[in-house]
Amino acid sequence: MSLFSIGLSGLSAAQNALSTTSNNISNVYTDGYSRQLTLLGQNSSGEGGGSGVSVDGIQRQYNSYISSQLNQVNTRESALETYQSQVNQIDDLLADSDSGLTTLMQNFFSSLEDLTGAPADAAAREGVLGSARSMVAQFRAYDGYLSDMREGINGQIGDVVTQVNDLSDQIADLNKQVTLARARSGEEPNALLDQRDKLVSDLGELVDVNVQVQDGSTYQVSLSNGTPLVAGKMSFDLVAVKNSEDPSSITIAYEDGAGSRSPLKESVIQGGELGGLMSFRSETLDSVQNQIGQLAVTLANKFNDQHEAGVDVNGDPGVAFFEIGSPTVIGSANNAGSGSMIAEYGDISQLTADDYQLTYQADGSLEVENLSSGEKLEDVSPDADGNLSFGGVTLTPGTPPPVEGDVFTLQPTRNAAAGFDLAPIDASQIAAAGTENSGTGNNTNALELLDLQNKTLVGGVATFSGGYASLVSDVGNRAAITDANLTTQQGLSDQLYAYQQADSGVNLDEEYANLMRYQQYYSANAKVIEAGSTILDTILGLRA
Repeated sequence: MSLFSIGLSGLSAAQNALSTTSNNISNVYTDGYSRQLTLLGQNSSGEGGGSGVSVDGIQRQYNSYISSQLNQVNTRESALETYQSQVNQIDDLLADSDSGLTTLMQNFFSSLEDLTGAPADAAAREGVLGSARSMVAQFRAYDGYLSDMREGINGQIGDVVTQVNDLSDQIADLNKQVTLARARSGEEPNALLDQRDKLVSDLGELVDVNVQVQDGSTYQVSLSNGTPLVAGKMSFDLVAVKNSEDPSSITIAYEDGAGSRSPLKESVIQGGELGGLMSFRSETLDSVQNQIGQLAVTLANKFNDQHEAGVDVNGDPGVAFFEIGSPTVIGSANNAGSGSMIAEYGDISQLTADDYQLTYQADGSLEVENLSSGEKLEDVSPDADGNLSFGGVTLTPGTPPPVEGDVFTLQPTRNAAAGFDLAPIDASQIAAAGTENSGTGNNTNALELLDLQNKTLVGGVATFSGGYASLVSDVGNRAAITDANLTTQQGLSDQLYAYQQADSGVNLDEEYANLMRYQQYYSANAKVIEAGSTILDTILGLRA
């Protein structure tokens, strides 16, 4: 091979190397870009002293193992960030010492204490009604805030599902483009590969996915249970739908290639923003709203029972002081018929903050599963009147009654606080006196009402203030644990990102050095051609 050919091959190689280096430098701040390297090899053609150089390809510096690890850490980090933003809102709400329920319950019982000292005093009686109104209004405000959060989460789930579907479509399209590009040129379409990996990373921040490479080029993307989102050139949609067991909550269904939809268990949706939203709702939001409701139901019922045991200033028996909502029973949309169940509160000492799934049996009994713990309880059989009682709730088959296999969701306290209010009574109807010695100056029943604050009535294990304090502590602990876990994941993410950038990222100092090196390389090969030209001129001059 002549010096001209050798020099030209070197110039071509230098131009490729300069182009690759320049591309690296220009994309130093491009998110998802992987550094590229020009691969040079000895030209196999030619004989004699040399054969020149060839460009064997442009190699993308990409470590799939580190990238996969980083994506897994980022999907957990995204879930925790989502969970944190939600749980901190509830933590701030409940822990507010100025407007929290603790202060308002204390004010209510303080007004009762004032009443015991002056049971006939009109101002003391009005003070009890005023503090009661403030307390129940705050219960309703808390419940309203939590219900608004639920609606907000429903909307966010729908938005995230739309983003998941959009990214799945783009990944499927890039699968097609990558395959075609490789078939046309036989070279790696590095820009397309970067785009696809960036989309996979973005998808992982929305929901935890598994990625497998098929035929060396095509990505297969699936959920944690193997349900495919992307299979080759095809993508499959997730759909945000109302929960058939609880229409107040949005859940996820999977739509296959034939357009058929099937609901996914919430346990399938892990990681990412979507997993964080659904975990927060099931682990914290449901629990907090249930416990607020349990506290309201217990306070209303126990106070009413004691109030009705007293006598007002007119000598009339006490009436209900508070109004409260009822247990919620929701028939599954998949039930065979239109049968219903009617629920009311029974033995409040057995009332819990748990939800239950009820399956109606042929003999009229109920198969019961605690949805909070997953525990299956003993079947509940009807009494002589056809009532079914457990967990502080009494249920009666409605009209028409359920049929065998019908499923119901029982939420004993979920919506109870929304109906917590002061009964339509006036100050004279406060039953401060006991029945054994009625009169305007009698405070026997007022003392009993005041003493309710010291009794362990909430679930049979806590006082009113103790039950609320336990709730505040539980939410605070959840927030603290989430913060700690998030800090850990952020540390892992930073570490893995550093590893990834060391391998795939663009280092400007290194690229600048390469730029100088390849410029010298280019100049040197130009000199080779110049030398060849000089030799040729000399030879031609000798012949002349």
